Amino acid sequence: MEFKLKNMSKIKFIKTEPDYKEALDLIRVLLSHDPDPNSDEGEQLSLLSTLVQDYEARSLPESLPSPIDAIKFRMEQADLKPADLIPYIGSRGRVSEILSGKRPLTLEMVRALEAGLGIPAKVLIRKPEMESNSEYQGWDNRLVTEMETRGYFGNKSLKKFSKLDLLKDFFSSIGAQPQMAVMLRKSSYRSSPLTDKRALIAWSNRVIQKAKKIKTTKKYKDGVIDLNFMQEFVKLSSKENGVILAQKHLKEIGIILVVEPHFSKTYLDGAAILVNKENPVIGLTLRYDRLDNFWFTLMHELSHISLHYNQDVSLFYDELESTVIDLDEKEKEADSLAEESLLPKAKWEVSPARLIPSSMAANSLAKELGVHVAIIAGQIRHKGNKYVYLNKIINEAKVRNYFPDVKWTK
Repeated sequence: MEFKLKNMSKIKFIKTEPDYKEALDLIRVLLSHDPDPNSDEGEQLSLLSTLVQDYEARSLPESLPSPIDAIKFRMEQADLKPADLIPYIGSRGRVSEILSGKRPLTLEMVRALEAGLGIPAKVLIRKPEMESNSEYQGWDNRLVTEMETRGYFGNKSLKKFSKLDLLKDFFSSIGAQPQMAVMLRKSSYRSSPLTDKRALIAWSNRVIQKAKKIKTTKKYKDGVIDLNFMQEFVKLSSKENGVILAQKHLKEIGIILVVEPHFSKTYLDGAAILVNKENPVIGLTLRYDRLDNFWFTLMHELSHISLHYNQDVSLFYDELESTVIDLDEKEKEADSLAEESLLPKAKWEVSPARLIPSSMAANSLAKELGVHVAIIAGQIRHKGNKYVYLNKIINEAKVRNYFPDVKWTK
């Protein structure tokens, strides 16, 4: 079905699945025109995106964890042992029976766990057979197939197991069912309305799974990351193995950096995952095999940790070249801090590179700041909207080769 621009006047509140599909078609038409944000088409695109996001928020089934998963997740968060549950559940044997699923929670236990550990009663009173089945059934078969191809299910496959069984096993194996609920409700999406949000959830949990295998005794302290830290940190880029040094240095302050390629239905560059405040996780996809993109994305996610650590958002998904027109304040703040850390405004305004985007000017400014020239080349192109310049510098500085264990797809 084709939509001409004259049909754009028929924008309406999305109530049904056909309305939703029609809105997506209208968005595709508008995106193909790459409209100016301030034009009529740009405003229509912004409105449609808002309506689509609202419908998705209303139509996604409530994804609550099972009672046992919720208790185990809270134990992990608070570093509790089974013995610590005795005041809420009873004897040591009863705690063991509850955690193994052999005994159901009583009303008294539910009240005690809600009051003592802050686990919502509506989660604790759920019956085991209601365990997120409706949520898993809604997952696209192609997404699950891609997860299988990428090894998310280990040795299990769709030939021998159902989609439902594979998804339940994947999320429960890393204690992620409570996190699914968090990700749906406490996430900031800087992404196209066409992005598959379930693919983002699968990707995030894979990143968390990888992060748990990286051992660190250091706990992150709020306030460690600020502009001064970031400006010094980015100087690691000038070293031959700066990417690996950056990953190591972050681990030393309690932040885990994980690389996991994006899914086919997403255009994700990175994410800041604050589910575990003691060890925040930064996930990067390296969607572009470029050093400048690696450092900007990394600094953007560090900016979220610096600026938004104690706010009511647990996960920031960032498609940095998305079609989102009106960025929310948090994304603007993160962009601003990241850019200032890479190329301070005061240096940029007096640099010859601002007027002459040459390799000589880029090298001179990079040497002055102590950073890799590809970072400066990327900033010159971005700040001046001059993406035809400095291609040689940009394209020669690769980054995926530093992560040989990652299975890359073209």
